[in-house]
Amino acid sequence: KLKLWSKLFIFNLSAFMIHSLKHVYLASSEVQNFPDFVAVVFVDGIQTDHYDSNTKSTVPTQVWMNRVTADDPEYWKRQTLYWEGQEQIGRVNIETLKGRFNQTGGIHVIQVLNGCEWDDETGDVSGFGLISYDGEDILILDMKAQRWIATKAELLRTQHKWNNDKSWIEFMEHRLTQECPVRLKNSLDYGKMSLLQKTPVSPVTCHATGFYPDRAMMFWSRDGEELHEHVDHSEILHNHDSTFQMSVDLDLSLVKPEDWPRHECVFQLSGVKDDIITKLDPAIIKTNWALPITLPAAAAVAIILVATGIIVYKKKKGERLRLIFTVTHNGQNPQSPFCLKVTLKFFLIILVGTYVSTVCGDTCFSMGPG
Repeated sequence: KLKLWSKLFIFNLSAFMIHSLKHVYLASSEVQNFPDFVAVVFVDGIQTDHYDSNTKSTVPTQVWMNRVTADDPEYWKRQTLYWEGQEQIGRVNIETLKGRFNQTGGIHVIQVLNGCEWDDETGDVSGFGLISYDGEDILILDMKAQRWIATKAELLRTQHKWNNDKSWIEFMEHRLTQECPVRLKNSLDYGKMSLLQKTPVSPVTCHATGFYPDRAMMFWSRDGEELHEHVDHSEILHNHDSTFQMSVDLDLSLVKPEDWPRHECVFQLSGVKDDIITKLDPAIIKTNWALPITLPAAAAVAIILVATGIIVYKKKKGERLRLIFTVTHNGQNPQSPFCLKVTLKFFLIILVGTYVSTVCGDTCFSMGPG
């Protein structure tokens, strides 16, 4: 077990964070220049999916969401089919509620919100559900009490019917407190790792990019203990796609090549159970050598020979951690140590499971994607 010391780091990863997965859809009638149905998915407050009745298509709203199709080519097609079904249910819901409230025409809007929250420090999980009509909450799910609460007398019949349907309550509990958190955790557990080299004389740089959320820790360790000397931490920076990047440099000028295996770059992401660890192990580094070349103007320039190997890290189904290595050597000084740059690119993909459509009671409110 690594001994982690974060006194000199910019934050302490032990502080808890609440992660969330939310599904929201809005069905409306007689609203000019606006789709009759719009659905969005949020992970930790970042919108990841979008569907509307005009385009009839579910699309990613973050660049990194495109990578979900690598493991699930039918993902977007399945999401589109699901929301098309919800669009039809939304129309039925509006007509049902107009009858409940003795309404005929005019502008009316139904909004359904449901999902889950997960505390990555305590492990606590909570599910939630809320249905609103014309800007007012009308049905609220109390997951702890396992019951629906109607805020309007017109919805008491629905409240009684749903609460008396134990299979419906059990279904909601399972979807929101068991399946939803698993999907949320999986979305934080998906990544890619690579090792690259910048220049022969630069420090070893461990660089992470494309990760989410922005609560992560990266450090160099020696024999399992975090190093504080000869290291330089950068700030966490934003990427254009709402993900983040960070890096930490290590000066190995005083480290013998045979001591490289004692050093590791450790990356920790909030919500991800396992650390991502990269050893400085010469045995797994592919190399190639060349003699030095003398260029004109009395300038002796080092020959940089690069050997690369590319692989991907996925923490799922027991797949091994694989890396990309690029190694350089200063041809004018065969005794100089290798210089290695580590780049960790952590793409977090939103893995949303199979969506189901559920019609409940005499008002057909689906509780969102499964």
